[in-house]
Amino acid sequence: MNPVLTLETTAYTLEQLISMPEAQIALAGRSNVGKSSLINALAGRKKLAKVSSTPGKTRSVNYYKVTPHNFYLVDLPGYGYARASHSEREKWARLLERYLVECSSLKALALLLDSRLEPQMLDKNLASFARTNGLNIVPVLTKADKCSQRERANRQNEWQELLGTRPVVTSSSNRYGIDNLWRVLVETAVPQRAAPDTADVTGQEEQQDAENSD
Repeated sequence: MNPVLTLETTAYTLEQLISMPEAQIALAGRSNVGKSSLINALAGRKKLAKVSSTPGKTRSVNYYKVTPHNFYLVDLPGYGYARASHSEREKWARLLERYLVECSSLKALALLLDSRLEPQMLDKNLASFARTNGLNIVPVLTKADKCSQRERANRQNEWQELLGTRPVVTSSSNRYGIDNLWRVLVETAVPQRAAPDTADVTGQEEQQDAENSD
């Protein structure tokens, strides 16, 4: 059984950013990477995080409590939306950077990446910023259902070469990789509470990919 997600609080300004003693993992990605859909897939609910038809509309930092493991998934504003004003993009960047640098209980940055795209500069820049500030990175490939197994493997290899960590592959629409992602998130936030029921998921998914290989 997967953990339970509950939206506990929301921050809209730098001043509202909160510091909690519980462990936190930040979720960040480009404005059209499917972050809200992934949160809903993790929660097993369709409307916990609002999925907008307009990319980049989320302008807040949302704190989701993870029960029973007692840590937070922190949904950061999407970045890279071209139609947003320069001042709006600057505001989002300051909010994101201050949180990543100043949150003492932040355990990792879950960097969401589109399976269909080669490594993008904005994503590489955020990864570089996180690493420069000593932050662990959990790379997560989204929208795996929209490309072939070979394409997904290529993306994994590219990002592993850049980050030294192999990305978790997921799809929100068919829940591919969601159990495995939960395992990685729990182990990262609270290692002593690793989820034993999903320990074999990685191998099962790799075998499934091999069987479905083009």
